[in-house]
Amino acid sequence: MKVLIIEDETIAYDNLCEILAQIDPSIEVVGNTESVSQSVEWFNNHEQPDIIFMDIHLSDGSAFNIFNAVNIEVPIIFTTAYDEYALEAFRVNSIDYLLKPLDADAVKHALDKYFKLTKVDILSYLSRMTQLTPKGKYIKKLLVPEKDKLVPVAIEDISFFYTTAKDTRIYLKNGVNMAYGSTLDSIMQTLNPQNFFRANKQFILSRESITNLTVWFDSRLLVSVDVDTPERIYVSKNRAADFKKWMTES
Repeated sequence: MKVLIIEDETIAYDNLCEILAQIDPSIEVVGNTESVSQSVEWFNNHEQPDIIFMDIHLSDGSAFNIFNAVNIEVPIIFTTAYDEYALEAFRVNSIDYLLKPLDADAVKHALDKYFKLTKVDILSYLSRMTQLTPKGKYIKKLLVPEKDKLVPVAIEDISFFYTTAKDTRIYLKNGVNMAYGSTLDSIMQTLNPQNFFRANKQFILSRESITNLTVWFDSRLLVSVDVDTPERIYVSKNRAADFKKWMTES
């Protein structure tokens, strides 16, 4: 059985590979993609595998955006760290969904369900995938809590989003920063991916805020923006090509 793993966390990818090898050493992992754009490119250049393990939140947005560009014809098992809002939809439309961190019993149970599927089951499942696909509408403003008020912030005024273990903050082009009670994963799903890029686990960047790029010694990109940042912004070597392509696309 050939498996594609769509996952942007190295630890999670390695863990799943180890579990699959334990369950059945004959399982072949034919690829690992870390973003929507990498996944689309992979499908355009390879035969589809027998099954896909797909993380929902990828570095450049929701994995469901892949379905807007590629006609996927094989079953998918979703993996997620939380995504409570979508679990009911997964129960109806997916072969299975697995909550991270993954364990061998859960993966084996999902594969057992896959092996019991008929071709009719698979076709029926794939026909319902559009119910989970984003509609392509993106917000133009955020309402940011400030004391006892909600302050409207225009998306075009945002330089970047930044998160730590403590909180998430919005940094505006005028230098002001504000606390915002959402994760970067949730925020990224509401933003137009043509205008915003998930640079790493700490930053989502506005295209218009970027002033220059420096190629670092290990092929990472050091990104400078139009306001002061709480720490340096790096794009990893694996994501650098996607980032540069995003920067130059109209």
